[in-house]
Amino acid sequence: MALAESRISSDDVVAIPTVLSVEEVIEGSLGRMTWTQILQAILASIPAVFDNQQTLISVFTDAQPAWYCNNTRSCDSFTNICTLPRTDWDWVGNKRNTIISDWDLECASSFVKGLPATSYFLGCLLSGYVVASLGDTSLGRKNLLVISCMIMSLAALGSGFAPGFWCYCVIRFICGAGRVSITISSFVLLSEKVGKRWRGQIVLLGFISLTFGLLSLTGIAYSTRNSSWSALYIWTSIPGVICSIMVHFFLFESPRWLFLQGRQNEAMSVLKRIGTMDHLDLTLAQNTLKIEQGPSSNVDPFASLKTLVKEKWALHRLTVTMVLSFGVGMMYFGMFLGVGGLGQNIYISSIFNALIFLFSSLLTYLFWIQRCNRRSSVLGFCIISGTSSILSVVAGQHRKGIHVGLELVAIFCACMVFNILFMYTVELFPTCVRSTATSLSRQALLLASVFVPVLVVIGRRNVKFCPTIFGVTIIICGLLVMTLPETRGKVLCDTMEEQQVAAKDTTTTLFGCI
Repeated sequence: MALAESRISSDDVVAIPTVLSVEEVIEGSLGRMTWTQILQAILASIPAVFDNQQTLISVFTDAQPAWYCNNTRSCDSFTNICTLPRTDWDWVGNKRNTIISDWDLECASSFVKGLPATSYFLGCLLSGYVVASLGDTSLGRKNLLVISCMIMSLAALGSGFAPGFWCYCVIRFICGAGRVSITISSFVLLSEKVGKRWRGQIVLLGFISLTFGLLSLTGIAYSTRNSSWSALYIWTSIPGVICSIMVHFFLFESPRWLFLQGRQNEAMSVLKRIGTMDHLDLTLAQNTLKIEQGPSSNVDPFASLKTLVKEKWALHRLTVTMVLSFGVGMMYFGMFLGVGGLGQNIYISSIFNALIFLFSSLLTYLFWIQRCNRRSSVLGFCIISGTSSILSVVAGQHRKGIHVGLELVAIFCACMVFNILFMYTVELFPTCVRSTATSLSRQALLLASVFVPVLVVIGRRNVKFCPTIFGVTIIICGLLVMTLPETRGKVLCDTMEEQQVAAKDTTTTLFGCI
């Protein structure tokens, strides 16, 4: 029964079904978009801006700065700086421009120079496995988002005042541990607070926020290029603290999660504030509502993780999505950070990368998601991305234009898989374990980012190595998507039982766009 499309009066009570599911009530209330829902979506997506800023900030703060010779007779631009007396050369501009020049790390090993970024991603990895299920159980989506954003922002602020290199690495670890749940909590909130008709368009806000995070970071970095590296942390962290406070006071919790936790009155209150059904409609719906609760917040906080592992079909989906995420992460981080042929200007390269990601996001959520199957899209883009990467070192070995063109195709297709795979993962799992599953899939993506720098160092001796490894990896991982069910056009399920029944009813073919 379409509750959102007809006004229910007191004379129509007999027309109310004996039992309504949570999905029917939510679709009836949130099926049509309202300005309140749009404002809530914007507020939920803003933390992703600061998440992406802190993830990529080391590109600027930890960069190797330019230097010049004081004595041109003893050195030139090709001389190894570590073989020169300190009086024969100096840094271009402010000595505190990056941590390399500020803490005299110019002759340190590659491992030491990369340790702050490694510490950040290590914090993401270790924290992710600990807090992954908290969004489904004790904390909920909103509280986890607020806490994560606040910890990340305060740690980022502390990074700017770090007294030394090793203290800086520890603070970056804390920053990474704090931010790990921001994007996942934000995207899950976006997908759960709208009807299925608008899900793709609203989730696009999250990807636009990620793009704006990189663009704004590049702008701030360029504006502070003659200042200390600390200034970049200060200018990116303080707005994050303010955002955390705003989210705490003005963002509503997911009504789906509230229903699953047995907090029916709170869920109905949220629907009344952001939905299209009036109080009478919701009161009548509440009286006929049937709720199947998920993992309770009063029991084991890892209940949702245990539920995923216990069910064979859920464990299979989780394993495949994690392997897929790892393969996509290898290509995504590898092509962006390791083997790009777009020049050495980090400001131009960062803007170019952001625009590629933005274009792929717009194409995905304004056109592709509504018309094409998730499964066949992931498979196709994985194959195209991997093949283009491999061909870039074969067909484009002696032709720079062909080489760069194939690299761009590989990057773009990897971005498309990145976007589609997130929506696919959200739809593959029910509300009671959705946050946990999406968090673990993202952890696999981050795990790939740990291996990429090592492979890039090895690949400097052989230009064919990295593109080939990345291409083969994403193709092999992409083939596993054929073992997953199609989810396009399906409603979001709330319990494991509903999701299992929905999977049995799936008859969609592998390939299809309409």
